[in-house]
Amino acid sequence: MLMGRGMRVVGWASLAALALVAALVERVRSHGDQPLARIAVHETVFALDGRASIKASPSVLGAAGQNTEWVSLEYGSRNPSVDDWIGVFSPANFSAATCSPENPKVLPPDLCSAPIKYQYANYSSPAYLSTGKGSLKFQLINQRSDFSFALFSGGILNPKLVAVSNTVAFSNPKAPVYPRLAQGKEWNEMTVTWTSGYGITEAEPFVKWGPQGGGKMRSPAGTLTFDRSSMCGAPARTVGWRDPGFIHTSFLKELWPNSMYYYQLGHKLLNGSYIWSQKYRFRASPYPGQNSLQRVVIFGDMGKDEADGSNEYNNFQRGSLNTTYQLFKDLKNIDIVFHIGDICYANGYISQWDQFTAQVEPIASSVPYMIASGNHERDWPGSGSFYGNTDSGGECGVLAETMFYVPAENRAKFWYSTDYGMFRFCIADTEHDWREGTEQYKFIEHCLASIDRQKQPWLIFLAHRVLGYSSADFYAVEGSFEEPMGRESLQKLWQKYKVDIALYGHVHSYERTCPIYQNICTNEEKNYYKGTLNGTIHIVAGGGGASLAEFTTLQTKWSLFRDYDYGFVKLTAFDHSNLLFEYKKSRDGKVYDSFRISRDYRDILACTVDSCPSTTLAS
Repeated sequence: MLMGRGMRVVGWASLAALALVAALVERVRSHGDQPLARIAVHETVFALDGRASIKASPSVLGAAGQNTEWVSLEYGSRNPSVDDWIGVFSPANFSAATCSPENPKVLPPDLCSAPIKYQYANYSSPAYLSTGKGSLKFQLINQRSDFSFALFSGGILNPKLVAVSNTVAFSNPKAPVYPRLAQGKEWNEMTVTWTSGYGITEAEPFVKWGPQGGGKMRSPAGTLTFDRSSMCGAPARTVGWRDPGFIHTSFLKELWPNSMYYYQLGHKLLNGSYIWSQKYRFRASPYPGQNSLQRVVIFGDMGKDEADGSNEYNNFQRGSLNTTYQLFKDLKNIDIVFHIGDICYANGYISQWDQFTAQVEPIASSVPYMIASGNHERDWPGSGSFYGNTDSGGECGVLAETMFYVPAENRAKFWYSTDYGMFRFCIADTEHDWREGTEQYKFIEHCLASIDRQKQPWLIFLAHRVLGYSSADFYAVEGSFEEPMGRESLQKLWQKYKVDIALYGHVHSYERTCPIYQNICTNEEKNYYKGTLNGTIHIVAGGGGASLAEFTTLQTKWSLFRDYDYGFVKLTAFDHSNLLFEYKKSRDGKVYDSFRISRDYRDILACTVDSCPSTTLAS
């Protein structure tokens, strides 16, 4: 981050004050530790105790074809402690034999893989400390391998392995799972991405699909994967590494606008037999400019949470399940979703991407789930990211670029545009340089300039970090009220091309500004805008689920509404002239802030400051 730029320290008191501010900013920006990072994996000692035990049931999961199932544990210890905990490991064999020593002269640690989740032994068994016996339930998802459960003493800082359970596994660990839709590069194209355990030498991946009541066709899928050497550093390259399986993407083309399609993931094995997923459906996107009801949900920084209560000891992402639930509950009234960065906060623990795709499957399998890149997906020192921090945990963008499809020319440069009916969305990548003269700046200008506003009147700019305006305390401490160099570089483009709304994540809360340009509100209205806005409304919608971020106590004239809570925003275009904006809380799905825009095409054409084309006095 941009800390301590050219500062001169005067005396120890000043040094202490600056250190305190820097620590505060860095802590707020990091949003807490990844729960799995708190486990001192390399300090583990194998101390198996014949009088300790742990048993898991059932041993076969997903017998009816499901990819999520609960497992019950019964366990006991002769020396129970409040620090005893249980880790879930996959693959089930997590011994030192699976380690890859970096230095052949040094023996590898007893344990070199982090669990995929963990829970304390007394979580649901208060009598454990007195009886030494307990029970617990974990929710498992199909992750291409078997599972075992391990009982540890010594807490998470000095783990001592005392017992290991029997192995449990899904009936087909390699099954195709967790489809996620995304818009393709053409308006009438939908992409389907999913994960499986089948490589291209084992099976041919494809999607069987077709319109409701019509014939079905098959579209082949491309297959990607990556190995440990693709990771930039620890923990992704060390204790956080887990084989990602194979990620397949199929392109469903020449779709009829607004039509309902059904699809099924398939793999044809070498022996001629087939492996099938369950059946799904989606509605094709409208033709660009089509005048119809169109509903868009946008949020950032959601992350994932565990329905079984595991992995949550520092308020890491407690709002995530609520947000997911509210979206699923209202799915019939949602056409497309944008998750603008900080996707699952795996932070180098690769298993968590499977957990996230399983969590959002009910949404992403039904409507396009478009993502943007954030610091927790991309940033790593010396990797070409604009910021030199370690927020990605060594992933350096590889997971986000592989697990999800976006219609970018180069997914390593995560900027792209996509149209949905009357909307044009320009998605920036804040983890790469956006300043004037850069490749991304040229893309942003082209995206904004190439739209026909008579057909697509609603122009929306999306990015992860706040390139516009924010009252977050860490931005206020820096004195910028934005990501430094953000609006200084881009506000002339927003104004010139009359961007209606710019939305960001990164700050884990909600905030709305007035229509604004160069720090000045250009419209005094607050809830119902008629005619020309004369500026851009900036929205921070980073309260998707990760731990909340504080606001500064300073009051700014441009900040109209702030909410320290989890939530998401929804845009509803009724036609070419009327747009409804709503902010909803994740706890109940109710609207807590809203505004409307009502205007005609001539209002978009109208001149305002720095947006008028050149004219001539010649008659």
